[in-house]
Amino acid sequence: MAEGVFVAYCRVSTARQGKSGLGLEAQREAVRSYLDRGQWSLVAEFTEVESGKKGDRPELAKALQACRVYGAKLVIAKLDRLSRDAHFLLGLEKAGVDFVAADMPHANRLTVGIMAMVADEERRMISQRTKAALAAAKKRGVKLGGDRGARLSRTARKAGRDAQTARANERAADLAHVIRDLKRTGVTSLSGMARALTERRIPTPRGGSEWTATQVARVTVRLTV
Repeated sequence: MAEGVFVAYCRVSTARQGKSGLGLEAQREAVRSYLDRGQWSLVAEFTEVESGKKGDRPELAKALQACRVYGAKLVIAKLDRLSRDAHFLLGLEKAGVDFVAADMPHANRLTVGIMAMVADEERRMISQRTKAALAAAKKRGVKLGGDRGARLSRTARKAGRDAQTARANERAADLAHVIRDLKRTGVTSLSGMARALTERRIPTPRGGSEWTATQVARVTVRLTV
């Protein structure tokens, strides 16, 4: 049973299919059937005419951006409408966007989860090989440096701060077009924008449901940096 906020994405491979609508209506019907039961809302729909072999798809990029803005899940008719490329599917998980395929509703967790486990195992093996190489070098008398623990701790903290800043900047970039639209319609005050974002059910940077003028100010500052 579908629950929550969704963004729909439909894709056909040829311009002829795009113009005629062949395949698109079937995809839309599959999405509607999947969303037919439960408590849900469809906030946006994107259609693309592009080969599944290409990873650079502007409409899909817009759909993913809308998912991040609204905290929504991407819904597609068939799993192969996204891509047959496993690395691309992993990229969706890395981008922080969840998705569901109407024909295989559990494939999003199963498929991406298995691939993520494989990637994690590879990273673990690389880490083990690195540690083994360092241990071997130490045995040979190679000096590895001074207080490596302290340096690593400082590096880790900096990496954490950098990652947090990057996430905040990405979130602000996703909201840029929404802020521009509000200003275009005459909503220019921070409190007015906060009310409008709340009414549109766009989650706050920390996942809350009610925006404040301070939160809007922080987003707009990042957009001017």
